[in-house]
Amino acid sequence: MSWSPLYVTFAVYILLMVGIGFVAWRSINSLDDYILGGRNLGSVVTALSAGASDMSGWLLLGLPGALYLGGVSESWIAIGLIVGAWCNWKYVAAPLRVYTERSNNALTLPDYFSHRFEDRSRLLRILSAVIILVFFAIYSASGIVAGARLFESVFHVPYAQALWIGAGATILYTLVGGFLAVSWTDTVQATLMIFALILTPVMVILAVGGVEPSMALIAQTDPAHLDFFKGTTLVGIVSLLAWGLGYFGQPHILARFMAAESAKSIRNARRIGMTWMVLCLLGAMAVGFFGIAYFAQHPEQAAPVSANNERVFIELSGLLFNPWIAGILLSAILAAIMSTLSCQLLVCSSALTEDFYKGFFRKNASQRELVWVGRAAVLAVSVLAIVLAANPDSKVLGLVSYAWAGFGAAFGPVVLFSLGWKRMTRDGALAGMLTGAVTVLVWKQFAWFGLYEMVPGFLLASVAIVLVSRLGAPPSAAMQAGFDAARAEIAQSR
Repeated sequence: MSWSPLYVTFAVYILLMVGIGFVAWRSINSLDDYILGGRNLGSVVTALSAGASDMSGWLLLGLPGALYLGGVSESWIAIGLIVGAWCNWKYVAAPLRVYTERSNNALTLPDYFSHRFEDRSRLLRILSAVIILVFFAIYSASGIVAGARLFESVFHVPYAQALWIGAGATILYTLVGGFLAVSWTDTVQATLMIFALILTPVMVILAVGGVEPSMALIAQTDPAHLDFFKGTTLVGIVSLLAWGLGYFGQPHILARFMAAESAKSIRNARRIGMTWMVLCLLGAMAVGFFGIAYFAQHPEQAAPVSANNERVFIELSGLLFNPWIAGILLSAILAAIMSTLSCQLLVCSSALTEDFYKGFFRKNASQRELVWVGRAAVLAVSVLAIVLAANPDSKVLGLVSYAWAGFGAAFGPVVLFSLGWKRMTRDGALAGMLTGAVTVLVWKQFAWFGLYEMVPGFLLASVAIVLVSRLGAPPSAAMQAGFDAARAEIAQSR
């Protein structure tokens, strides 16, 4: 296969993304613009940007690879994600949009927590910002690993060099264009991803000879590939379904809700976003699952996938399509990687700029100064993530699962209780956040019972919130009045 079309399609795609970043540059006049785009995203951009920022490189690398290796028993993770995402859109999106604006127009989660609980000590701001930086460094590293894998596989670039190439364009348009660039590029990238994930499994099935021959080959390879309970235990299924709990605490996804033009636009965004997500997940699983049949039929082409199952989408794209179409499909992997990585870098930047620099060092800094500090923060976090991704044996799905659990357990219960329980206090929020984060860090090291660290982290954080809030003094009258006013506004928006 000629490589020149791949170079052309990748170059055009990357230049388009960077170009969008420079267009967005012209709309940035304040830190609010740089971090949340002025809270002016419409339903379509909100939905597709939330979806694209959620579905990172694991959607086209880790998930197809898991289905290729384990069959349909790996589908439990997708079921958990779909249920969790729908609940996030339904019960968190609109309330968070209303409450963050009422909480002194909070631009970040730490900012929201600080104002929501009248935390004059700023402990909530510090702790939540530190958690964001720790777990997003790991999460960002997963995106850089995925990008390096892509360039290493497609262009045969050494892994160390591929790290910088894969991350370079994303860093540039995020640094230049901020939230608007990230959201606009996410919309383009989401479109490219769904195109690739609908077309590729169809072509795989046709190449094998149809659905029935494909299923027969899969059964012949290993009948257990067709068993939803193959090699699973109750603990294993609960662990996979528990991925859905993580949605309530992901700062890069919650930021899309905060940036929506209004709470009323959320309903339409939910319908668009969930349709996109379900189609993408089904497509990704179909690539891995029917890839079993393809490589069983063509064992001479299976060596790269046997060496690394996460390359199944990459290999099938190159084998089944002409170089121009393959270039577009492989750009979808880059789109998934760039969309999530850019959001993560921006959230880290906002934590460093709004919650540390402005919050502790330069309270009266000009908007222009804050925007440039935000850009410097993007660069600093990027370099740290590249250093963390330097190990060529890193697995994309493993890195994502760690960071996903960290955010889900540390922030998820705090977000849910803050939006739905008037009796919650600042000390309860601190206890929940600290308990969730520490539980994930400790449980990950010991892997007790084979249970995903999200489960104990989320449960123990919830218990800590309730116990500490109940044992302490009740929230102030002003805090309770603010809660009632926010709930009334949320009810009107539905």
